[in-house]
Amino acid sequence: MRCVIARFPFDLIMSEVTHKMDGVAPEPITSAAVGIGGVDYPVKQVGAVITRLDRRDFTEKEMIAALTRLGFTCRAAAAPAPARPAVIDPWAEMQ
Repeated sequence: MRCVIARFPFDLIMSEVTHKMDGVAPEPITSAAVGIGGVDYPVKQVGAVITRLDRRDFTEKEMIAALTRLGFTCRAAAAPAPARPAVIDPWAEMQ
């Protein structure tokens, strides 16, 4: 399938993307992720591996659109857990 990423045309196939990502260790997920071969990868990592472009050259949105068109399932980053307020015991200082 022809996809334009960072103004460059790429002919991508689902099996090709899966093959290129096979054996690549996933980086910690801090933003959008895509499941490939039972492993979740950051979208930008997949984009850098399959296009050989610098990650600053394309956006997550471009990669999500391309990977979704190929049939992969992308998901947004999980929201960080809310910070728990510190419990202050006013009586602790008086003892």
